[in-house]
Amino acid sequence: MISTIIVCAIYVSAQLLSNIASLQIVLFAGLSFDAGTFIYPITFTLRDLAHKVLGLKGVRVLIITAVAINLFMSLFFWFVSSLQPDAAAGSSEIWGRVLSPVWRITIASVVSQLVSELVDTEVYRIWVDKITRRYQWMRVLVSNSISVPLDSLTFSFMAFYGTMPVDSVWGIFWANVIIKMLITLISLPFIYLVKEKGNA
Repeated sequence: MISTIIVCAIYVSAQLLSNIASLQIVLFAGLSFDAGTFIYPITFTLRDLAHKVLGLKGVRVLIITAVAINLFMSLFFWFVSSLQPDAAAGSSEIWGRVLSPVWRITIASVVSQLVSELVDTEVYRIWVDKITRRYQWMRVLVSNSISVPLDSLTFSFMAFYGTMPVDSVWGIFWANVIIKMLITLISLPFIYLVKEKGNA
């Protein structure tokens, strides 16, 4: 029970942090990508952990709930940034310029999150039900190998296509895939942190 609460809380928190960070495009190791890429790949492994403790229906509810919370966060930030800051209290318009959502990027983040996480869940389920329950690290690697490119492709083109050269959009896509798969490899051992639902 405690492990389930912890996994779900960290999953939703990582989703929120990655979507906030995705508002900033950074240069790192010669690659250009949104800063949410540093955190977001962990959510795929966290989702796999959630699948182990919640089951298929539970993890689908978790994914949709995280999407709803992300949308609410964006709307709330937009609402706060639309209010007049109280300069006498030390407030300024900088907060709004930083955290007010860029709706195209926000929608791209949410849609790519929803699609890729649900696909990841299905690939994970098929692997466990039809192939093997052994080698848990393999189910994470296989599901992420499909969901990571899907997520990166959906986000990159929804967020940036038409606003920058296509070569640059593909550059962001490949940078996302490379960074996310590297983080996936690092996070593989985390799948063993919790026991599967129904196991002693």
